[in-house]
Amino acid sequence: MAYRRGSDQQPPRRILRTQTAGNLGEPILDSEVVPSSLVEIAPILRVANEVEAGNPRVAYLCRFYAFEKAHRLDPTSSGRGVRQFKTALLQRLERENETTLAGKAKSDASVMQNFYQHYYRKYIQALQNASDKHDRAQLTKAYQTAAVLFEVLKAVNQTEEVEMADEILQVHTKVEEKKQLYAPYNILPLDPDSQKQAIMTYPEIQASVSALRNTRGLPWPKDHQKKVNEDMLDWLQAMFGFQKDNVANQREHLILLLANVHIRQFSKPDQQPKLDDRALTEVMKKLFKNYKKWCKYLDRKSSLWLPTIQQEVQQRKLLYMGLYLLIWGEAANLRFMPECLCYIYHHMAFELYGMLAGSISPMTGEPVKPAYGGDDEAFLKKVVTPIYETIAKEAKRSKGGKSKHSQWRNYDDLNEYFWSVDCFRLGWPMRADAEFFCQPREQLRLDKNDDKPYTGGQWIAKSNFVEIRSFWHIFRSFDRMWSFYILSLQAMIIIASNGSGKLSSIFEGDVFKKVLSVFITAAILKLAQAVLDIILSWKARQSMSIYVKLRYILKAVSAAGWVVVLPVAYAYSWKNPPGFAQTIKSWFGNSPSSPSLFILAVLIYLSPNMLSTVLFLFPFILRFLEKSNNKIVMLLMWWSQPRLYVGRAMHESSISLIKYTMFWVLLLVSKLAFSYYIEIKPLVGPTKKIMGVQVTIFQWHEFFPQAKNNIGVVIALWAPIIIVYFMDTQIWYAIFSTIFGGIYGAFRRLGEIRTLVLLRSRFQSLPGAFNACLIPVERNEKTKKKGLKATFSRTFEEISSNNEKEAAKFAQLWNTIITSFREEDLITNWEMDLLLVPYSADHELGLIQWPPFLLASKIPVALHMAKDSNGKDHELNKRLKADNYMLCAVRECYASFKNIIKFLVLGEREKEVINEIFSKVDEHIQEDNVIRELNMSALPYLYEQFLKLIGHLLLNKKEDKDEVVIVLLNMLEIVTRDIMDDGVPSLVDSSHGGSYGKDEGMKPLAQQYKFFGELRFPVPETEAWKEKIKRLRLLLTEKESAMDVPSNLEARRRITFFSNSLFMDMPLAPKVRNMLSFTVLTPYLTEDVLFSISDLDKLNEEDGVSILFYLQKIFPDEWKNFLERVGCNEEDFRANEETEEKLRLWASYRGQTLTRTVRGMMYYRKALELQAFLDMAKDEELMKGYKAAELDSEEHPKSERSLLAQCQAIADMKFSYVVSCQQYGIDKRSGHPHAKDILKLMTKYPSLRVAYIDEVEEACKDNSKKTVQKVYYSALVKAALPTKAIDSSESVQNLDQVIYRIKLPGPALLGEGKPENQNHAIIFTRGEGLQTIDMNQDNYMEEAFKMRNLLQEFLKKHDGVRFPTILGLREHIFTGSVSSLAWFMSNQENSFVTIGQRLLANPLRVRFHYGHPDVFDRLFHLTRGGFSKASKVINLSEDIFAGFNSTLREGNVTHHEYIQVGKGRDVGLQQISTFEAKIANGNGEQTLSRDMYRLGHRFDFFRMLSCYFTTVGFYFSTWVLWWMIVMPFAVGVGMVCLHGWRVPLVVGARTTVHDIDKAHIAHTSDPRDSPQES
Repeated sequence: MAYRRGSDQQPPRRILRTQTAGNLGEPILDSEVVPSSLVEIAPILRVANEVEAGNPRVAYLCRFYAFEKAHRLDPTSSGRGVRQFKTALLQRLERENETTLAGKAKSDASVMQNFYQHYYRKYIQALQNASDKHDRAQLTKAYQTAAVLFEVLKAVNQTEEVEMADEILQVHTKVEEKKQLYAPYNILPLDPDSQKQAIMTYPEIQASVSALRNTRGLPWPKDHQKKVNEDMLDWLQAMFGFQKDNVANQREHLILLLANVHIRQFSKPDQQPKLDDRALTEVMKKLFKNYKKWCKYLDRKSSLWLPTIQQEVQQRKLLYMGLYLLIWGEAANLRFMPECLCYIYHHMAFELYGMLAGSISPMTGEPVKPAYGGDDEAFLKKVVTPIYETIAKEAKRSKGGKSKHSQWRNYDDLNEYFWSVDCFRLGWPMRADAEFFCQPREQLRLDKNDDKPYTGGQWIAKSNFVEIRSFWHIFRSFDRMWSFYILSLQAMIIIASNGSGKLSSIFEGDVFKKVLSVFITAAILKLAQAVLDIILSWKARQSMSIYVKLRYILKAVSAAGWVVVLPVAYAYSWKNPPGFAQTIKSWFGNSPSSPSLFILAVLIYLSPNMLSTVLFLFPFILRFLEKSNNKIVMLLMWWSQPRLYVGRAMHESSISLIKYTMFWVLLLVSKLAFSYYIEIKPLVGPTKKIMGVQVTIFQWHEFFPQAKNNIGVVIALWAPIIIVYFMDTQIWYAIFSTIFGGIYGAFRRLGEIRTLVLLRSRFQSLPGAFNACLIPVERNEKTKKKGLKATFSRTFEEISSNNEKEAAKFAQLWNTIITSFREEDLITNWEMDLLLVPYSADHELGLIQWPPFLLASKIPVALHMAKDSNGKDHELNKRLKADNYMLCAVRECYASFKNIIKFLVLGEREKEVINEIFSKVDEHIQEDNVIRELNMSALPYLYEQFLKLIGHLLLNKKEDKDEVVIVLLNMLEIVTRDIMDDGVPSLVDSSHGGSYGKDEGMKPLAQQYKFFGELRFPVPETEAWKEKIKRLRLLLTEKESAMDVPSNLEARRRITFFSNSLFMDMPLAPKVRNMLSFTVLTPYLTEDVLFSISDLDKLNEEDGVSILFYLQKIFPDEWKNFLERVGCNEEDFRANEETEEKLRLWASYRGQTLTRTVRGMMYYRKALELQAFLDMAKDEELMKGYKAAELDSEEHPKSERSLLAQCQAIADMKFSYVVSCQQYGIDKRSGHPHAKDILKLMTKYPSLRVAYIDEVEEACKDNSKKTVQKVYYSALVKAALPTKAIDSSESVQNLDQVIYRIKLPGPALLGEGKPENQNHAIIFTRGEGLQTIDMNQDNYMEEAFKMRNLLQEFLKKHDGVRFPTILGLREHIFTGSVSSLAWFMSNQENSFVTIGQRLLANPLRVRFHYGHPDVFDRLFHLTRGGFSKASKVINLSEDIFAGFNSTLREGNVTHHEYIQVGKGRDVGLQQISTFEAKIANGNGEQTLSRDMYRLGHRFDFFRMLSCYFTTVGFYFSTWVLWWMIVMPFAVGVGMVCLHGWRVPLVVGARTTVHDIDKAHIAHTSDPRDSPQES
């Protein structure tokens, strides 16, 4: 249950030799448990398992061929576990050979040939014209199996020297051709035979594919063999040498990206358009914004040259985008270095332009060709690998993060090398001896183990910044804040110590002059900052430009000059200078005083600050200046800040600036006032008295024998106060953030619906809110008003009873949420029935049907009231008007009663009677005299008979028809004889027997008229009818109030928060087809996937309690609900595997497991499918409901044109989920349970994708001593169709299938584990948004409905300057009920993710990325270094650096509280302590980082304060509180007491006071004293 964070520190799991041999016989992963050096035989073993049931001999031959191939792959068995694997396989072959030879009549070659032909006819020819997704998958698998069977057949024929039949060779040729086309795909099946699949029929997909396949005019290589459906990316692969799977991956990526942007631009989606130029322009703008900025910064022309012929522009743009994505997709660890990718792209795009323009190389006289050629894997080997090896060497020098940061280059150092024009000295092709690739001399000697002098280039040290472990970084990064506090403290002490001590005394001449001395202190602090900059940047001097070095020197010289000038000028501003000023004046001569000289010096000194203040008021001017490349502007800005690629133009809009400035002005005024009046001023008087007391006798020891004025006591007295002064801003920030955050939340309508009572009171407007927020607005509908005022006064009209479409949409969404509650066991079946709304709108009722939990017990109460009314309708009418839900229940029951009776009765005479009765009742209702005219005391009897009728209708048995007739007759009699006093004229008193006025003999029985003889019973059952009867019975029989429904606290919290969020301000929902697409990415290492039965039953050593027992006790209601849902007792769970699996899932959904996270995230897909149905369904389909569409899909599973298939296709286009299971390949080959559980998840959720790093041993191709080498791949897999035995319906095993497998230049984990894990999988993500989800998170069905609203935030400028790049989300901590410690952590986290982050985003504008549920602008971040930073140790808190990076690169981070994601926290004391230590250590590393330094210097003053007190300042203040306040106070008091100062000081103070009193008495009693003397 505990959350265990994935870390790269854990050793990778290896395949043990015993595992390899022993697990071979396991049925589920038999074909998968192979050594990494023999992965090529896994498909053969898969086929052997598949065919074994149908033909054991063929299975034996496949395994035997696999053994032979294994021997060829590793003849010396040098790979890990190979020898054991071969031995175990050989033993199995020996056993199978004996059994399969028995009864053998034909040769092996004949058996294989017959089986191959049989398989081709049955499994390939039968599916040749497959168009639907399922058949296509079967055909893909069949081609792969047929290829393996042919391979085995060929080997058997060679062994028996039998020639292959021509027919088989022809079949094999077809199979090979189709196998290349029918490769496993991710989202888009791009082979020619899959064009009829639902997703490929959308015009936007077709337009993107068509545009990409426009290869007209491209110069293909001479030896190129043309393929079917070649496109531009195939040409780029042929010219630049990209990997095949990289090309396939980025092809799908680019098509989906263009299609999703295109559909938002094109107004008529159902037409067949060409790719919209606006879509191309938008994607290209986002993709190349950073590259163009880089070119401008380095004053280089961009390589993005567009042709003059308009017809070729689209092709050229697609080529440029495709080239960038291919570079990015294969760049591996280089993706953390965005400007390095810009450098590579700059040269390759120039080569692309040269080839397309037909340029001739001046060197060779031939057409321009790429520098590295188009050989297989040329880009990986010649471009990526050299740079990767440099990164790897630097990572090795870090010694796992133990080395000093200054001794090795991290990702930022290597990337910032490309911020200088010097990077072009690297050349293209890149020079191997360039300084970028050089290593330190001592490292080279160590690697080569020799003492020869090194003659290569010089190692370039740190770039721009050096991370040195020192507390001085806190002052260096936030020097403006510390200077402000020091100068304010000095000024307050001067004011309190001179004159009257009032603040107004500052305007007195001498006091004002003394206050001006703060500028001398400011100059000294400037000098300290300049010197500190030089010292801490010393080790980066080699990579610094001459301009940066010059600035550091001039800054230090200038500061030193002011330290001399200002004190001298200050000394000469006094006639009788006090203290040190007199000393200075004596040094320079006693010239006449000149106050104006000091004022002039101060004005000159402050002139840069005054200019900055003016510019601060006009942020748009500052943004322009910082982006400008004008030489004069650059010179001016150079003095203010060294020119850097990042950290420019970060200034917010004027409105934002005013908001956070006002916040900090109010806070600082409060803080300084408190400090002056409470801390400083009260100490000044005692300090003067203490300094004036002469202590000559010490009781113990004179601690400061040389000190004067009792300075030791003064220090002991002032030290705690001074430290409190510097850290109490943190306390003031906590107070102000609580106040402002609460006000902000109130204005945003947070917490309006907190209880079920409030929910009931607002429920009538809830359907309107549902449709306003979650249903797209039609073109003819009015859009809602925007703004804070509109949010605060936002109301929704009730849905009218004749608006069936709106009611149906509300019912679909609401019922899906309630059903998810039941599936999660938060509510019982009874509660679910009470909460559901009828799926199908009943047209005949003509009223709104509210959920029964609002109407429960209303009918029995109304009956009782009506019975006791005695014809007095006043009280009853008053009660009905007061209780609207009771009125609704009465109306619905009457309408349903009327509807059912009319539906059942078919006889004409009976219809006439019934219509007359109902018309009379309706007439009384219209006249509002029902109670006066009808006898209500008989209603209970009618109620009982109606209940009997409902019971018969529920059973719907033919043999009950006679009883139904009797019930109807009883009801008729009660109505006509007891309720209606005037009777019914059309009703004949007796319809049985009699001759209706004739006295002749008796009629035959067949001719007798039977009243209610014709009935529509049994009723033709439909889902709508069953739902209607079930609901009516619930309304009639439920006598208990449903005020506490739902009773589960979690269900209450979720339903109230969701309902409340619909009344908050959120963007309008677009149609699913027009929404922004997104991906969810979850990194996973070794955490629990799914609890096993042994895990659940295992007793804890500490308390002897099992996990299952513990979960049952802390979730007792959910356990009961689970037993009710499964339908068995606790004792029956171990009876079969199915119930055990359900038990495992129930427990895993309540722990912090991957299963819980995946279930939660897959709610997005379920929500999108339902929302797409509501968008696309016609009125008839909408009234039937989504359930009907699902049932129709089950009846016609192969229909690609069905509405459900269309909805699923749209969901595929808009959403994907990738789990980066780093060690999945190793786990799978070792037979680890985690791999089996992950495979179960992929099987349960077919759209789930798993990315992993595949570590494979391959034979060395070079002449090195090693026989095998490790090769690394980034792979993406999905669940394959369940493997079934051939000619049998029994499933053999569930398997995965590889979609993409992209080779890496080496081990992916060079830095911190989690970001490296994310980075390798990031290439498999899709869309414009990316949500980063951790392994300890959950999601909810109702929140998933709001995702398309949230993504619309990317299209709004929240501050008026820039679009958001990170959307922050609210989190709910679901582990609060586990323990008291967990409750504490839950509250702590909740305060941060609500009030804390709310305030950080607005108004303070310093919210960063704090982890898990945030949604990134994917294109923005993939071109700017990714979604986290990975340098070892320095990026320990990797998530927040993504926020730093986004802000420094002109991003914008927002926070939204109308949507939430679940999150687990640590629940044990040790885990909490470890987590808090990690966060604190991470903040310590942040203090040293270049990002924090740049934010501290590039933010304006007030935003810098926000940054400090919400990051490192919190931890520094906490540290100061414990170590710097308690210790000085305790030591100071101890010194005063132990050293004997206390008594002399008290006595001296009393003496002083006594002398003062005597003088005062003498003065007042002597009239001769003059005023001047007094």
